[in-house]
Amino acid sequence: MTAEFVVLLVVVVTALAFDFTNGFHDTGNAMATSIATGALKPKTAVTLSATLNLVGAFLSVEVAATVAKGVVDLDTVGGTDLLLIVFAGLVGAILWNISTWLFGLPSSSSHALFGGLVGAALASIGVQGVVWDGVLGKVLLPAVLAPVIAALVSTVGIWSMHRLTRSVATEHRDRGFRLGQIGTASLMSLAHGTNDAQKTMGVIFLALVAHGTITADTEMPFWVKVACAVAIALGTYLGGWRIIRTLGKGLVEIAPPQGLAAESSSAAIILTSSHFGLPLSTTHVATGSILGTGLGTKGAEVRWSVARRMVVAWVITLPCAAVVGAICWALAHLIGGMSGVLVVFAILCALALFMWVRSRRQPIDASNVTADWDDKLASAPGASATVSREGRL
Repeated sequence: MTAEFVVLLVVVVTALAFDFTNGFHDTGNAMATSIATGALKPKTAVTLSATLNLVGAFLSVEVAATVAKGVVDLDTVGGTDLLLIVFAGLVGAILWNISTWLFGLPSSSSHALFGGLVGAALASIGVQGVVWDGVLGKVLLPAVLAPVIAALVSTVGIWSMHRLTRSVATEHRDRGFRLGQIGTASLMSLAHGTNDAQKTMGVIFLALVAHGTITADTEMPFWVKVACAVAIALGTYLGGWRIIRTLGKGLVEIAPPQGLAAESSSAAIILTSSHFGLPLSTTHVATGSILGTGLGTKGAEVRWSVARRMVVAWVITLPCAAVVGAICWALAHLIGGMSGVLVVFAILCALALFMWVRSRRQPIDASNVTADWDDKLASAPGASATVSREGRL
């Protein structure tokens, strides 16, 4: 077994680890509102979401193609250098995902990945190594537009729902909306699989091209599709309860009509983006949709302090992941060869373990994910997970 093959294996394992964190980081995008309104029990929701993420991963490869060929210039770099860039970018993305999960911040896994790749490419070969048209047109522009469009669509949607059902008794109306949420949450999970699982497929494709196993014109190998689908499904099943709590309870107090409007808007936008190969942030879309339902509901409370923290996380995701990706590339490059990759991988494992242990001090799980929200407590680091014996914040 050659050193290059060992490095390839480490990169593939790291990519699947990112896919796993993507799953538990983004479960809330599909299921937070259904859990918050009681349409689905927490464990049932994550099981359903995991299953549909698995199915959705096989429905499209357009987003994977964008990631594989639209971020790093394959004509500028290749071989071991490209493998190292991919590896460092993945480490930056994973560390950002776990950090924001620890604080219950629904930031973008997609932008963490792109940021890590861009930072590693810049550190390795400079500005010419990045496909800037692809980054600007298919990453940054959608990042700005997605939450705005989602908010507008869901605002109109919830306003229309209120108008159409104003003569229906609240009890009957809410029961119908909860049943509808099961369908829309399922569609959202399917949409998530068609978009987010593809990103890891694209990264593994890059690694295989760098190793010389395939060429840039080769079709996506079936084993890559299967591995990525299973990894994101397992991560989704884990739950990511801290972020589910923030989306379901922290931004807006969600009633069944709002949940249905948010999920419908998000699913429609994400499925459209997958069709056109746009690696959209499902987090940005879901958050914008939830915010829109608050804006479109008379008397609804929108917690702008929580929204501001989310926006700050969104803004710094790309540069922070890029810095970490660049540092990881520099460290691996400094040590050199397989040893450098293994040292950085060991550091990744150690930091991930540390953050997981830190999260156990104030656990959030299926038993307390819908406890009442207290913004004063939630604004402190890690405090959003503090639940008293009565089950309230």
